[in-house]
Amino acid sequence: MTGQAGGGSAAPVSAPAAPKLVGARVPRVEDPRLLTGQGGYVDDHRPAGMLHAAFLRTPYAHARIVRIDAEAACALPGVAAVLTGEDIAREVKPVRAGSRMPAYKVTSFPALAQGKVRHTGEAVAMVAAESRYLAEDALDRIVVEYEPLPAVAAMEQALAPGAPVLHEEAGDNLLLAREFARGDVDAALAGAHLVVRERFRFHRHTAVCMENRGALAEYASANGTLTLRSSAQCPGLVRDILADLLDMPEHLIRVVAADVGGGFGAKASLYPEEIAVCVMARRLGRPVKWIGDRREDLLATSQAWDEIVEAELGVAADGTIVGLRAEVMADVGAYSIYPWTAGIEPVQTISFLPGPYRIEHYRGRTRGIATCKAPMGPYRGVGRPPAVFAMEGLVDRAARRLGMDPTEFRLKNFIRAGDFPYKSPSGIVWDQSSFTETLLRAREALGWDAARAEAARARASGRWVGVGVASYVELTGIGSAIPVSPGMLVPTGTEAATIRVDPSGTVTAVFGIASHGQGLETTLAQVVADELGLPLQAVRVVHGDTALSPYGTGTYASRSTVLAGGAGILASREVREKMLRIAGHLLEAHPADLVVQDGRVSVRGLPDRGVTIRDIAQAAYGGRRRLPQGTEPGLEATRFYDPYYGTASNATHMAVVEVDRETFRVRILRYLVVEDCGRIINPLVVDGQVHGGVAQGVGAALLEEMVYDGEGQLLTGTLMDYLVPTASEIPAMEVHHVETPSPTTLGGFRGMGEGGTIGAPAVIANAVSDALAEIGIEVNELPLSPERLYRRIVGGP
Repeated sequence: MTGQAGGGSAAPVSAPAAPKLVGARVPRVEDPRLLTGQGGYVDDHRPAGMLHAAFLRTPYAHARIVRIDAEAACALPGVAAVLTGEDIAREVKPVRAGSRMPAYKVTSFPALAQGKVRHTGEAVAMVAAESRYLAEDALDRIVVEYEPLPAVAAMEQALAPGAPVLHEEAGDNLLLAREFARGDVDAALAGAHLVVRERFRFHRHTAVCMENRGALAEYASANGTLTLRSSAQCPGLVRDILADLLDMPEHLIRVVAADVGGGFGAKASLYPEEIAVCVMARRLGRPVKWIGDRREDLLATSQAWDEIVEAELGVAADGTIVGLRAEVMADVGAYSIYPWTAGIEPVQTISFLPGPYRIEHYRGRTRGIATCKAPMGPYRGVGRPPAVFAMEGLVDRAARRLGMDPTEFRLKNFIRAGDFPYKSPSGIVWDQSSFTETLLRAREALGWDAARAEAARARASGRWVGVGVASYVELTGIGSAIPVSPGMLVPTGTEAATIRVDPSGTVTAVFGIASHGQGLETTLAQVVADELGLPLQAVRVVHGDTALSPYGTGTYASRSTVLAGGAGILASREVREKMLRIAGHLLEAHPADLVVQDGRVSVRGLPDRGVTIRDIAQAAYGGRRRLPQGTEPGLEATRFYDPYYGTASNATHMAVVEVDRETFRVRILRYLVVEDCGRIINPLVVDGQVHGGVAQGVGAALLEEMVYDGEGQLLTGTLMDYLVPTASEIPAMEVHHVETPSPTTLGGFRGMGEGGTIGAPAVIANAVSDALAEIGIEVNELPLSPERLYRRIVGGP
């Protein structure tokens, strides 16, 4: 059975029993498998006859490829084949991430460099050999002759007259521009009592997943099927584009992402290596596997957040915000990544910049600029960490200059309960949120006034201690009304679920999403089990396999609980309705008089008169003679769900920090989060997501930065140079919840996987600014390394 959200039912049935699992702190069911080494990651699969792939990566940031000589590599015993950009171009179409944005330039992203290279680490050739060692040895025998070109290492340089152009088809290095506007911001700022201005700089960042990217392709020449196992977040999206690029029917392509060791958005895109292994496997008729190493991940995985935000906030004498104006420049790297495009980060930044505030006059302009760096792509939070850093920094500056408490300033300007649904200046619709409630709860839980007084006493004694606050809102569970990435052409607004009860009475729930650490096997099982009145252990969740699941795209943009959960509810209710009809037939009772609980259906008020789910399932598969007249045999349903606009999640973060006066290291003394992700399915999983998100936000605020020199060479190509937080840097966190069920989604769920990373950089920056305000220092650049702080406070080059 298939259907869309909102379809009618055949007959009235009794309401589901009160939820027992949704809302419970259920231990994750996937953990025993993962913790005992029984997970199924890409590198765990070793099919017979498998070849190992390695990629030759250019040392140049910008150069023409004069010639490639792979003869010596091909002659090495154990080498099966070598592919270059020209070879692969004969078998696969170029990747071109299109967009509906008028001021967007479509450019090509080759699987292997063709004609020239545009960033250090770009792949120029691929070797397939009997072992990875042989493949790496063969790379050393490939001769590539380059004609070096001037590197384009910085945004300002890329826009300068006469600058080298990375993509000749674009004409220049400005790949996109976008503006959002409402009201007359120029007049509003001209008449403001106070205007605060700042230039915020959020430096380049990358994901550091536990599992590096990898891909294993198998081609069966007998039936023409291609199977790709990939550490991907979006198997459905990858399957769809491979079908187009390889000119193959979709039903002959299977993409599997069974267990994925972290993604954080960086694994949500199509990568050249995935295309190349498919081409090589199809050409040779043998399985081909590539597992990236950490150096390759740092060189070639998409990066994020490299932006300059110049913003002005106008306020009235009483602290009311009257206008906001911003200009954003984003370094989008060398290529526009599929399917999200180069616009995913810069356009999201100006979309979300107004945040949870009532702002009637706004103008935000953004530009995406190509440089000789790895492509910019999605990373946990996508555009919102820089936007919240800038907006919350302006709010604190305005409150400080007016002599207002920063929490009172926020409370005065928040979108109020009576304003919902509220349309933001960029057109985003906030369905309903708890901005005021989360801030008041955070203020109470921290003991705001006492913490501020204690910090003031510490500063009076010579210490640099400060207290910070940051509030934000994010759009989650986005449906078909708007694209996940502004202007992108690929639809991502629906997900589906198949719920199947087998003859033994157990349930298989199949989804198109792909979990990479979120605990979806647990939370989705909780939803399905509650809807069907079954114990948790009776439900098995299957995901991440396009051959098994109904059509879906994957896991990204805090959508899986909302969309997959909604589809699971619809399909479960359809199955439950049929179960009750069959049970009514077996018990000679009306379905409305039946109750379902703990795997058993009984007549209300007569608990001894009942049947088990197994009895019902066996009747369902036993043929028409045991079923009500007109009932089709079987017990399963597939339903699709589209929440249309999506739903808002929000939170308030507070932090107490101290800056060491000798080392300039920032130490987090206390950290508190009050979040609202709607109806909570599993508080244990939600707390884990908050902890992980904050940890990554701490890294963004204090440690992590992708540094390139003036020639486009990556200087942070190892984890000795690119510093990620360890247990020593992560503070103990106090997490509190406000549950405001979404009025627009099935189940009342909201997404929450990205929030910790969105709020942490801003609150840490604001806390440090509070600590240093008396010496005239306000943070406008992240990460806030000791060296960067030293230069701000002491001076020097």
